[in-house]
Amino acid sequence: MPQGNKKLGVLAIAGVEPYQEKPGEEYMNADQRDHFKLILDAWRNQLREEVDRTLNHMQDEAANFPDPVDRAAQEEEFSLELRARDRERKLIKKIEKTLQKIEEDDFGFCDSCGIEIGIRRLEARPTADQCIDCKTLAEIKEKQMAG
Repeated sequence: MPQGNKKLGVLAIAGVEPYQEKPGEEYMNADQRDHFKLILDAWRNQLREEVDRTLNHMQDEAANFPDPVDRAAQEEEFSLELRARDRERKLIKKIEKTLQKIEEDDFGFCDSCGIEIGIRRLEARPTADQCIDCKTLAEIKEKQMAG
């Protein structure tokens, strides 16, 4: 279980404590990029381990139950697990895209307006590619299009 940072009230992602900014520090310097790379690598590894556990669980638990109710219950359980793993697979792809942005020195800035996303927002969502204002606006537009 990740350790929480009591001082800031922020949970550590993937067991990595939140970054402590230093006064006058340049935004997205090498230390910050290394910090987020560490978080993203650890998170990706956790997700991959979960995928492996699910695969092993499904292989070990797969049974041909003669009772249709038991068989249906198992199929439903497997279906839910596969849906969760599909979401995690998409998240792994997003993590890898973010790691690529770090390598290209293009991480931490809004894809829409170009301003700094901010250390605290990136701590909460390391794969964020928009500042909070642009993301909020995008969500409003999405709701209007759906409605």
